Amino acid sequence: MEQLSISSTDGASAASSGMSLKSRRAALTAAVFLMATSAIGPGFITQTATFTTKLGAAFAFAILSSIVIDFVVQLNIWRIVTLTRMRASDLANAAIPGAGYLLAVLVIVGGLFFNIGNIGGTGLGINAMIGLDPKIGGAISAVLSIGIFLSKRAGMAVDRFIIFAGILMIALTLYVAIVSAPPVGEALFQTFLPATVDFATITTIVGGTVGGYITYSGAHRLLDKGTVGIENLGAVNRAALTGIAVTGVMRYVLFLAVLGVVASGVVIDVSGKGANPAAQAFEAAAGDVGMRIFGIILWAAAITSVIGAAYTSVSFLTIFKQDLSERARNIATVIFIAVSLLFYVIITTPPAQMLVFVGGLNGLILPIGLSIFIYAAWARSDLMGGYRYPRWLLVLGVLACVLTWYMGYKSIGPIFALLTA
Repeated sequence: MEQLSISSTDGASAASSGMSLKSRRAALTAAVFLMATSAIGPGFITQTATFTTKLGAAFAFAILSSIVIDFVVQLNIWRIVTLTRMRASDLANAAIPGAGYLLAVLVIVGGLFFNIGNIGGTGLGINAMIGLDPKIGGAISAVLSIGIFLSKRAGMAVDRFIIFAGILMIALTLYVAIVSAPPVGEALFQTFLPATVDFATITTIVGGTVGGYITYSGAHRLLDKGTVGIENLGAVNRAALTGIAVTGVMRYVLFLAVLGVVASGVVIDVSGKGANPAAQAFEAAAGDVGMRIFGIILWAAAITSVIGAAYTSVSFLTIFKQDLSERARNIATVIFIAVSLLFYVIITTPPAQMLVFVGGLNGLILPIGLSIFIYAAWARSDLMGGYRYPRWLLVLGVLACVLTWYMGYKSIGPIFALLTA
């Protein structure tokens, strides 16, 4: 219990963990943007356009629900990983023997599906920017992602690229949201009192923003950077909250951008083969410039998600081989991206439809991993050095578990129906 008396101030915690203040801030920033850009991927952009067209201002409630669930999930996951100094799969195995292997397989398979959609998103983005065939654009983006992981300073390259792309996305989306002139008052009203509540929609959005691999992306980045232990807990909590705030603002701004177009009476095609509802919305809002801006936003969101999905999914491989070096993991990440590209080229499902489906699939994976983590926090304090876990956070975690299990049960049929729609 001596650990509990360590100072939580920035200087003291940095010193006690052997990290400089600058290094620790860089690690936290990288984790925040990895989580945020993974959560604001091409799936969420496509889902937002699709569901805003379907539900109108009532979709704001789904966004609020996803932010609340995101808050509970990320705060618990980041805290537990930091305290145990263990990857999610290792922690799951320690808490419930064999559970780590199950979680690893689910996350890796879910991450692979998600990455197929992410590569499709890069193709759609380049197509909107310059008219290039989506398959070719996806291949070019995948090769670029592979190049980043093959570089000698892959870790720094990943961090800098993701931070730059994240800032670019937020700035451009804010511009389009202002131009589209959405009915903000109606959106705010239905954020809390929606005209329609659609569980399949909420599950899909939650899955696309905090499901599957996304839940663990920022936490595993902190682990790799050495920002762990109770001495870093205060900073980790602030970083988690910052990441949730960034993603929440971005989600809502994107929703407003599309809502402004829908409210103006523009009809957006969400069912036609090859339909790209988000591109239609941005073009309607700002003309040809809007289409190009959309292309940049979608490409940036997609390629950062390709990187995040590959990095996080491969981080789960350590459960099968504990002594994987960083170089070996980078090579495995390259292979993961290459396999994702191969499937993307082969699969005939329209990219936009695939992006909506994979969000739902990850939403079905979410309650399994969350349940394991909440059990570990509740019954295995020994894994956290005897740390007394906050009861209020545990209660919220249990409620989030129950809610995600219920939403998954209600939504499994409609989600898989997306593949045959």
